[in-house]
Amino acid sequence: MPIGPKVKRFAKADCVLQLAEEMQATRSGISLSDIEQRFAVSHRTAQRMRDAVARLHPEIETMIDDHRRLRWRLPSSQSAAIGISPLEASDLEFCIQLLMQHHQRGRARNLRMLLSRLLAAQPEAVIRRLEPDIEALLEAEGLASRPGPRPVVREEVIQVIRQAILVSREIEISHVRRMDGEQTRKCVQPLGFLLGTRHYLVGMESRDKNRKVRLYALSGIGKAAVLQTTFQRPTGFSLKDYAARSFGVFQEPPVSVAWRFSPAAAPAAREYLFHPRQDMRLNRDGSLTVSFVAGGLMEMAWHLFTWGRDVTVLEPPELQAMLQNAGRHSGFRIAPAEADPIESAPRTS
Repeated sequence: MPIGPKVKRFAKADCVLQLAEEMQATRSGISLSDIEQRFAVSHRTAQRMRDAVARLHPEIETMIDDHRRLRWRLPSSQSAAIGISPLEASDLEFCIQLLMQHHQRGRARNLRMLLSRLLAAQPEAVIRRLEPDIEALLEAEGLASRPGPRPVVREEVIQVIRQAILVSREIEISHVRRMDGEQTRKCVQPLGFLLGTRHYLVGMESRDKNRKVRLYALSGIGKAAVLQTTFQRPTGFSLKDYAARSFGVFQEPPVSVAWRFSPAAAPAAREYLFHPRQDMRLNRDGSLTVSFVAGGLMEMAWHLFTWGRDVTVLEPPELQAMLQNAGRHSGFRIAPAEADPIESAPRTS
């Protein structure tokens, strides 16, 4: 059905209101180039959107940045007609529930305060309209607690580590090793968190001259305290790149990985992000080949068991052998020696 002129006008008005909100939320202002990129519009349309905001808000301020580009902002003391939709409110509530399930109560509390302030800023009549819609959305899209055991992470430990990361201070932790239950005290330079089925602190031991990055299970940390000693993050260290070396969190030397999903399972597999740097290739027979480079073969094996007969491991041989030895009767097919089917539609995710 074609979009009518009234719908188009409403969409444009919504973009202008969103632009006004963004102009109020920034100190450095927004340029025409920013508008073009954020709203995917032409230069001329960006100018029209800026002019529309200026007509609605004569108090708009013009600034010049270090590159001598014009930027515009709305003073924070002025209202920019900030509103919130039922979908936005329910998404925030969804994130709050998800954080609570992952023992991130501090972050959940901060989001709850933000949501409360946004709702409090709405007129009473708007709130009366919002509440039933938000409740209906949450009921339809509620976050069910995943059954099965999950490690407990102490909220006070998370808060201490977050504080230390912000000020680049070392921490002293009381840590229990999962394998043997031995309790140790360590001085650690915290770099960040890896959150997943199990949650980990990423850091370096202060006494380690090689400054090797290690993982510490957050569930094994009983106490944490911020020390006065500061540290510098390793030059060029990226938590995102560190995590991308592995399938899950187990850090092993990266290897080339390739799996082939059957034609029946290919549509479902295409919806998965197995690895941030994966490559997906649709084969002529309808099967799907997924390849990437990462370590963590044990976690790969755990995941592949959920696909049963619909997945074939092409490489590495170590993963083939691991599945063969651990699940001879699980229904897995080990990749034959012949070549992969001829590809017809490469796709990178």
